Amino acid sequence: MFILTKIADLVQISPQDFGKESIVALEDNLNAKYANKVIQNIGLCVCLWDITWTSEGLIGQGDGFVNVNVECHMVVFRPFKGEVIVARIARQSREGINLATDFFHDIFVPWSELPDGSEFEAKEGLWVWKEEDQELFYDNNEMVRLQVLFEEWHDQAPSGPLDLADQPASELLPPYKIIGTMKAPGLGCALWWEE
Repeated sequence: MFILTKIADLVQISPQDFGKESIVALEDNLNAKYANKVIQNIGLCVCLWDITWTSEGLIGQGDGFVNVNVECHMVVFRPFKGEVIVARIARQSREGINLATDFFHDIFVPWSELPDGSEFEAKEGLWVWKEEDQELFYDNNEMVRLQVLFEEWHDQAPSGPLDLADQPASELLPPYKIIGTMKAPGLGCALWWEE
């Protein structure tokens, strides 16, 4: 679920950070730039793990910033295809179930990836798995196990100044989304499988 990814980048240390030790200033700048942000085709950066190499700092002309080339490892959230992860049900609709972890909110299980016999109860706004003579409910805020099927990546770079103004925020696609399944035995609400 979490991996270490090597990143090489240019870090600019502002004059306000000159009072800090160099390594602390670099760590603060790297965490500010990457922590809790999605990098395309890499994943959600959680935090800095270590700094493996730095160049000599060069003062930029006119701005007073010190420019340092850095190679480091970042802790990244990116579950692999087929991995079973645990998440909490955030909301449900006819399209499927939206899930979230404590730090990542773009996980989706489409209705076609729910166990056979699952039906959406419009009155309750919940999915129900009808198995033989039992009705097992997918309650909101319930912990579930799901298997990762694939990832979706959406570039967040605007293509022009009018595009973002014309598109409502509710229609913007997340930069990174995980699509999963709950069809296999042992998947679904964790309470169902407890003895």
